Amino acid sequence: MEQEIMPGFTLREWADEDKPREKLMLRGKASLSDAELLAILLRSGSRDESVVTLSRKLLSRVHNDLNELATLGVKDLQQLSLRGLGETKALTLVAAMELGRRRQSAGIRQRKKITCSRDAYEYLYADLVDLQHEEFHVLLLNRANEVITQLKLSSGGITGTVADVRILFEQALKNKAVSVLIAHNHPSGQLRPSPDDISLTRKVKQSGEILSIPLFDHVIVGGKGYYSFADEGIL
Repeated sequence: MEQEIMPGFTLREWADEDKPREKLMLRGKASLSDAELLAILLRSGSRDESVVTLSRKLLSRVHNDLNELATLGVKDLQQLSLRGLGETKALTLVAAMELGRRRQSAGIRQRKKITCSRDAYEYLYADLVDLQHEEFHVLLLNRANEVITQLKLSSGGITGTVADVRILFEQALKNKAVSVLIAHNHPSGQLRPSPDDISLTRKVKQSGEILSIPLFDHVIVGGKGYYSFADEGIL
């Protein structure tokens, strides 16, 4: 017999729209599935289906991957053509995903020291992982490998971006950096470096050696991980 969790009502007897909210109140946030958490944000479904069903359909469109969902903008969500998912709900979802991204990065940014590729990946992850285009960033480091500042040097298309090595080291000299770490993302999720990535890395390394501002690493960020030139021994 199903447990009665509110006087006179079992979970089965609640309306679909009420179940996620009631579960959250009575059992805590960890008890809810991804679909149920999304249902709380969406609040209502359509005339023909519940908000939980809408949430499950939305997740199925992104292969049940919250990271993929986080990459979608308002127009992207609307173009999924899901009944009941209009502009207001799309805005709510995008805002919620952005809050999650900022929360994830907040703790990392308080620890500014970069000692390995993993530190760099965690530091840059929130800025690069959900982009649908490539961006090239640089971390300027002091003698203690602490981040002086982070700069976005270029923003490109889906398949590539170009970084000006002269601007990179102009900023490094201006900020009195002792070393630099460069990074960019691959929206495709493919982590292996392209020939252009390798060529650019060599240019940055050679320029840094001339100026006595060594290249600490080049990190490629993808949805499922990262690639480090230093770790692979090809820096």
